Amino acid sequence: MNIKYLKFLLKLLGYKNYQVSISKIQPEPDMKVSERDEICYQLCDRGLVKFTREVTKINISAQGKLLLDSKKAVRSLTEEELKLLKVSAKGAVAPGETGIAATYRQAVITDLVDQGLLEVVAQKIKEVWLTETGKQFLCQEYSSRSTAKEISLKMLSDYLQLMRTNLSPDYPKQEKKISSRVSGKKTTDSEILAIIRDLDHNLGTDNYLPIFHLREKVEPPLSREELDRSLYRLERSDQIELSSLQEVSSYTAKQIEAGIPQDIGGPLFFIITE
Repeated sequence: MNIKYLKFLLKLLGYKNYQVSISKIQPEPDMKVSERDEICYQLCDRGLVKFTREVTKINISAQGKLLLDSKKAVRSLTEEELKLLKVSAKGAVAPGETGIAATYRQAVITDLVDQGLLEVVAQKIKEVWLTETGKQFLCQEYSSRSTAKEISLKMLSDYLQLMRTNLSPDYPKQEKKISSRVSGKKTTDSEILAIIRDLDHNLGTDNYLPIFHLREKVEPPLSREELDRSLYRLERSDQIELSSLQEVSSYTAKQIEAGIPQDIGGPLFFIITE
């Protein structure tokens, strides 16, 4: 493995749950963003990392144009979806220019892309994390005969900590628990709703569940983006309500960061079931 790819993986070990904003990962001091992102894409193709993306430019697809020109569009699309398709039909557009509220924007775009009605023209990586395959690769497969002084003591320390975790008596139990969650079918919105209700009951949050509790429960295997999309869908179907945070003194900065940021006002922070 190229040393830059290895450094990318080792850098992830320095963060909680081996997950962090891509902007924090810099395998080499002067590495260009494009090169760093390409390394991330390559590692993802090998199953060693996963990441969330933010779409920065979209365009309507041929299938989207056909649907938009038919009477079926009004019946099969939501108001936000129909509005977004009409805007993108005029040419490539940035999400912020679609007129869709920031709260729902990325979720609506992703749903239309998944349906083949929109095409992603440009996107950027947001958060990246080490997968179970990546951990196994570092602990059981990677080897090198290079004598180059490429690895810092901090990287070595983080790597040794990963090894200790893998060798701890509790590790097989942890692996089994993780595998059972990942191997099943994709988590549905109904299952997310059930988890929300269980957490609210067990934690006694009186139908005002802070989002960070849910993230701790389901991320991973779900990514932050996937959970946000599920919450938006549940809200659009009137099964939950997302409420912003007004009083920040009761929570830590990390707990607040787990909320869903908005263009105006504080982040969406509480989940209320209907």
